[in-house]
Amino acid sequence: MPETAQFVDPRRWKALIFIALAQLMVVLDATIVNIALPSAQADLNISDGNKQWVITAYALAFGGLLLFGGRIADLWGRKQTFIVGLVGFAAASAVGGAALNSSMLLGARALQGAFGALLAPSALSLLSVTFTDAKERAKAFGIFGAIAGGGGAVGLILGGVLTEYMDWRWTFFVNIPFAIVAAAGAIAVIREPVESRNPSRLDIPGVVLATTGLVSLVYGFTRAESDGWSAGPTVGLFIAAAVLLAAFAVVESRVKAPLLPLRVVTDRNRGGVYASLGLAIIGMFGLFLFLTYYMQIVKGYSPVKTGLAFLPMVAGMITGSTQIGARLMTRVPARLLMGPGFLAASAGMLLLTQLDLDTSYPGLILPAILLLGLGMGTAFMPAMSLATHGVQPHDAGVASAMVNTSQQVGGAIGTALLNTIAASATTEYAKSHALAAPSRKALALQSMVHGYTTAIWWAVGILVLAATIAVTLINSGGKDGGGTVAGSGDGAAEEAVPVMAH
Repeated sequence: MPETAQFVDPRRWKALIFIALAQLMVVLDATIVNIALPSAQADLNISDGNKQWVITAYALAFGGLLLFGGRIADLWGRKQTFIVGLVGFAAASAVGGAALNSSMLLGARALQGAFGALLAPSALSLLSVTFTDAKERAKAFGIFGAIAGGGGAVGLILGGVLTEYMDWRWTFFVNIPFAIVAAAGAIAVIREPVESRNPSRLDIPGVVLATTGLVSLVYGFTRAESDGWSAGPTVGLFIAAAVLLAAFAVVESRVKAPLLPLRVVTDRNRGGVYASLGLAIIGMFGLFLFLTYYMQIVKGYSPVKTGLAFLPMVAGMITGSTQIGARLMTRVPARLLMGPGFLAASAGMLLLTQLDLDTSYPGLILPAILLLGLGMGTAFMPAMSLATHGVQPHDAGVASAMVNTSQQVGGAIGTALLNTIAASATTEYAKSHALAAPSRKALALQSMVHGYTTAIWWAVGILVLAATIAVTLINSGGKDGGGTVAGSGDGAAEEAVPVMAH
């Protein structure tokens, strides 16, 4: 193993606090604004056609710039990139909270996404190069995995409380204290081995192709949701994304210092992690999207009550990540945590296919979200660790960026795909049951629930597919370090790095 991997920071556990805090800020921001959006729309007179851009502007900047942000972390140094990302994210949040019109708000959201693309991969790669001992790594990634998985639900809770009892602007302002504390802590306690930096020149063609390709892909799914899958702009964006990303792969295979070394993604284990994690996020977005609408519109829950209803899932994720995943990661292969974890989550999702107008929260929704939380927490922790373990330190930033990219693209696909399926099923049900319905309101609600459950069935299948990929492709990890992840440095084929050995 390289000398840099032996670096042991005596303040590493303090550093984990501030890395985790920054990660929580980025993850919860993905959902906290969703709850505040109706209030912001009314206050700033944002049209229905433009309201989606409050979400889309962030997603496009974040998803499109992640690989660039990961490589910047490798070039500049992760600590410096981490601090710049925190300061920029806080400044963008201040602009968003003070927005006087829709343009100002959308610009702030795009800036948040851009700085988030610096912050997210630098946080994960800092964790990767800071914790090298197998047992300590398991604990650290257990905490990080729980935050990555549960932060979205925390965002729903916090967004509900701030919107209902204060003002929608506080869903932006709340990021400022998070960022200040995390940046101050980073300056004081975070260290990284200097040798882990990548001195290579930045691959400009790779940056342009990757950024435009990912933006086209994410925007394509956004347009599919609003315009339909066969609409000209949607098809054009998908074709452009395919051409740009194919060109990116060709360029990366030929340039001397690629933005994304293909060795990072062609490794069997990391490829399996990226694919299964992206699919799992699609399923997760199905839950957040439909269950939030179901509880608020069908059950009549307030924003705060809706957020609190997700708390057991957060508890399940923390338990699965820190008590199951972290304890077993050094004892069993990663696939035997990820596969069963995704299957447990799919079982929870399967329960939610039974939703009806009078479904009991404690009788069905509670056990379903507990199962989903436990399963996702158990699977996320080894996935986060394995996705960055075994890469050479100077590639840690871009390997971390790939984890975030798979999640971001998965989220975009999940929102567009499942929402389209739900909308189609809702329309069909309303047409076929129009004559038998007792009232127009009852028909609308029943049609809506039918649409949700139809889409949730798809989410069940997607999670089963994620489990299958994890069990089939991932063969690293285990009690005695059985299996290795190929190193990503020069001569990686000759130098394999043991994973999760005692």
